[in-house]
Amino acid sequence: MLKAKSRSVVSAIALTTLVLSGCGAGGTGDASKDGQKSLRFATWDSDENLKLQQQLVDKFNLAHPDIKVTLEAYGSDYDTKIAAGMGAKDAPDVMYMWNYPTYKEALEPLDSYIGKEGADYKGNFYEALWNYNSTDGKTLGIPVGYTTHVVYYNKDLFDKAGVAYPTSGWTWDDLQKTAKQLNNPAEKISGFAFSGKPDPYDYEMYLWGNKTSYVDEQGKIAGALNGPKSVEVLTMFQNMLKDGFAISTEGTGSTEMKSGKVAMFTNGAWSIGSLREAGINFGVVEIPSYKNGTSASIVSSSGVSMSNNSKNKEAAWEFIKYWTNEENNKARIDYELPVLKSVVTNEKLEEDKFKSVFYSMLKKSEGFTPTSFKVANWSEMSEKLALVFEQIFNPSTLMDPQKALDQAAK
Repeated sequence: MLKAKSRSVVSAIALTTLVLSGCGAGGTGDASKDGQKSLRFATWDSDENLKLQQQLVDKFNLAHPDIKVTLEAYGSDYDTKIAAGMGAKDAPDVMYMWNYPTYKEALEPLDSYIGKEGADYKGNFYEALWNYNSTDGKTLGIPVGYTTHVVYYNKDLFDKAGVAYPTSGWTWDDLQKTAKQLNNPAEKISGFAFSGKPDPYDYEMYLWGNKTSYVDEQGKIAGALNGPKSVEVLTMFQNMLKDGFAISTEGTGSTEMKSGKVAMFTNGAWSIGSLREAGINFGVVEIPSYKNGTSASIVSSSGVSMSNNSKNKEAAWEFIKYWTNEENNKARIDYELPVLKSVVTNEKLEEDKFKSVFYSMLKKSEGFTPTSFKVANWSEMSEKLALVFEQIFNPSTLMDPQKALDQAAK
């Protein structure tokens, strides 16, 4: 149920225009009919996930005869339809949400609703997730699913090379040493793979680990993006390519691992299913830490939000509470990582050899806020960064990181 991680730069500009044009008076849905309040609930899911969602909606409707929720499945057209609905002042009352900076003007702040539920309600959610469901000091969504990033490794390749599996607390120096041991040019096996065109939103986590980010505390790019700690990170990744024990890929490295040609790569929980289907004997481990730094991950989080034009806000909040409660968090456990501490404890997920690592990374990643939530021109900045990263990691260019980042910081 977690939305794909890509944050489209081209569409974001258009979406922002649509959203802003939709702000103002107006409403969505039917206020009431024969005393029954009508709510529209938009989802981006399909197939088996959608069947489960419809069952959960039906269950809510049965238990709430005064409220009628209609599920609207937008699939791959989700962002386009949501933005169009907001522009026409006809957005769904409740909707899945992820790109809060873009849609914030059309969403209802939920802090007052949360406050009425008491401290235990908010405290049951993992703290790191609130950062990703808020903007401008306002909570605009209730967390419903997430993934952090981890390092995937091919156990069979480790075993064949006689190399010990990586463990929690390892460093980037450890990863590089391990990748060199696993690298086997004769069999076209690379020790490590990473995207040659990384999503700038995701890539910032590597800077966080080295105690920096794209912007400083005042939101200034110069001195942060092209500062020594940022240059150090980009140089490290580029040197892995130059030294020949890592490759840059079109994707994440998952495809290459499935073909048996890559020993390690980094990604969110999205790769678990496909690697299992491919029959890969794999493990996962925390992202390495930097010397004098830390281990941190970007969080790809999804939430459910309320339209600020909804005519039935109290009913919408009742449904949001239902959708994010313990029972339903557990019901969706096969499709998304639960966000409630109580569910994680009861289901013993922190003892699971795979899922426990994602929760460990979540705790390590508290307090980090993506630059996309801090600057008004993230679309422009992201587009520029994407080009710079490609110049740095493209084997045919391998541009000097300092020069490339200096240009991007202008």
